[in-house]
Amino acid sequence: MQEKVIYLAGGCFWGLEAYFRRIDGVLDTQVGYANGHTEKPSYGDVCRNSGHVETVKLTYDSDKLRLSDILQYFFRVVNPVSINRQGNDVGIQYRSGVYYTDPADKNIIQAALNAEQGKYTQAIAVENLPLQHFFPAEDEHQQYLLKNPNGYCHINVHQADIPLQGNNDVPPPFQAADDKKGCLKPDTADLRERLTPEQYRITQQAGTERPFSHEYDHLFAPGLYVDIVSGEPLFSSRDKFDSGCGWPSFARPIQEQAVSEHDDFSLSRQRTEVRNHTADSHLGHVFNDGPTEMGGLRYCINGSSLRFIPYEEMDAAGYGAWKDWVLREKS
Repeated sequence: MQEKVIYLAGGCFWGLEAYFRRIDGVLDTQVGYANGHTEKPSYGDVCRNSGHVETVKLTYDSDKLRLSDILQYFFRVVNPVSINRQGNDVGIQYRSGVYYTDPADKNIIQAALNAEQGKYTQAIAVENLPLQHFFPAEDEHQQYLLKNPNGYCHINVHQADIPLQGNNDVPPPFQAADDKKGCLKPDTADLRERLTPEQYRITQQAGTERPFSHEYDHLFAPGLYVDIVSGEPLFSSRDKFDSGCGWPSFARPIQEQAVSEHDDFSLSRQRTEVRNHTADSHLGHVFNDGPTEMGGLRYCINGSSLRFIPYEEMDAAGYGAWKDWVLREKS
């Protein structure tokens, strides 16, 4: 089980909490007050414009439920273009937002916002911000609708019972074969023996290959792209697109926990580096200029950090469980 936390604001927290408690993969919820101007506010302080927003702290099992799935459920019940209002509740404490503690979540949230923006002519008003602080609300507000079944709720909590269309399951967890040494990063001597000099330079020394130099830039056959070091599945051909930048480009990783993101100031400007979470291989960078219809992100990846496994060879290579994730429709 991979336990993660995200903070969601979408109007009165009574209903939002009750809604998410119905979803498989949600482990725990707690309502409280986030990102305001004062310490330890009361409900009365929040109503008197302390700047806090009514927020649900959501603890979930990312092996069962991805953050992108949570955001799909979120947008079912939140009007994303409404400013400081949801349902009959009006005020700054009822603004909408997604607040993260893991910096890697920022781009996932932004991709969901970009996709949602395509449905509206008005600008999306949902905040995508790091969590500054979160103060649990008074006991009477915790699981309020469980204690008060006839209490006010602007959300139809039964919408949580409707499965997501085509995107509510997650890829299988990766278990490396014995000859991959348990998916742990090999030592330097082993890596130098296994990798070509270019693969070693890219993955271990954060190198960058020349644009348009790798065959994967022009490859769009069905298949799976795995980490050259660990063999962990990273990207699917279904999420690959021709960005024209000269490097293989993907809209998203095949599973969020397979990659980690890090600030990179090596070119005297901030970029976001992408690494394989397990083997710590340098992969490339992620940018916010991808196709809007695919979520708005561009994972710009060095081909030398990847190994492509054609769809028809996935069973023999031990990756048959990921075949659905290569051929399924893009969501």
